[in-house]
Amino acid sequence: MQASHRIARAPARWLAVGALTLTLTACYTAPWQTLPPMASQAEVQARLGKPKEVYPLAPGVTRWLYPTKPFGEETIAADFDAQGRLLAMTQVLSTQEFNKVEIDKWTKTDVLHHFGEPVETSAFPLMKREVWTYRFKQDDVWFSMMNFYFDPDGVVKTTQISPDPLHEKRDNNLF
Repeated sequence: MQASHRIARAPARWLAVGALTLTLTACYTAPWQTLPPMASQAEVQARLGKPKEVYPLAPGVTRWLYPTKPFGEETIAADFDAQGRLLAMTQVLSTQEFNKVEIDKWTKTDVLHHFGEPVETSAFPLMKREVWTYRFKQDDVWFSMMNFYFDPDGVVKTTQISPDPLHEKRDNNLF
């Protein structure tokens, strides 16, 4: 009877741990998501620190970027108006944001200012293409790499999503 009693209690214990984990996860809000609309640049910097990258967007709009590269899949963007007030904050390494890129229109500068510096760049001389790569979680599920292929003039010609090799299971046990 004692063994069956232990077996019956084990699932309840695991359910309790799972419920606690779910509760803690549901309560957490990232610091960037708690900033009020129209917060000042000083308020944003006090909460998130000095931005790693700063770029001009539309006239009078400045974008601050907070990347988590080289191994992270997020870059938080804070957009400010000419008076230094927060217009919007978003996580830009996402399927939704990548879908904004327009083939044959966006340039290296557009990609850089929107997403920040890539985690990796590659050159393919025979294709006459340069590729910029960004880590992200595709649809918030799959660890992936977004690749932007630029022609010699620096214009986006195609995009490609591939699995992130950092998260691929290796079956060969060589290393």
